[in-house]
Amino acid sequence: MSIGHTLLGLLESGPRHGYDLKRAFDDRFGHDRPLHYGQVYATMSRLLKNGLVEVDSVESAGGPERKRYAITEAGITDVEQWLARPEKPEPYLQSTLYTKVVLALLTGRNATGLLDAQRVEHLRLMRALTERKRRADPADQLLCEHALFHLEADVRWLELAAARLDRLASEVRA
Repeated sequence: MSIGHTLLGLLESGPRHGYDLKRAFDDRFGHDRPLHYGQVYATMSRLLKNGLVEVDSVESAGGPERKRYAITEAGITDVEQWLARPEKPEPYLQSTLYTKVVLALLTGRNATGLLDAQRVEHLRLMRALTERKRRADPADQLLCEHALFHLEADVRWLELAAARLDRLASEVRA
């Protein structure tokens, strides 16, 4: 996810302080990985330097200065271009799961146990996401479904790997 583009998109509704941007980001996109304030301000500094945002106002009511940022026309154009550009599909050709299976086979460890343990962990997370989806608003439901589809694909791969483990073991050891 592009944090900069996401913050720019949030600014299109109107100028905001950094802490307001963080709160809006966390509410919409940061359920499992909220932004740190330092990340927000570092990103805003970069966007300001690149002319994609400007300081709309500065307030200092008895405390530290608080900048309110607004998106520029260049920032709006940048968001439009980013939204129009398809994301590169990630084929996961060198996933950590694959690496662990091959290393387990190369070192004589229990690859079947590794696959079984991973399947249990995937299913646990799938149950938690399914429960979260039941209680979620439509936006969070869609996010949960995205994650669930990816986890389902991983579980199918785990089952396929388990079914082919003997053949893979002989090839890896050769």
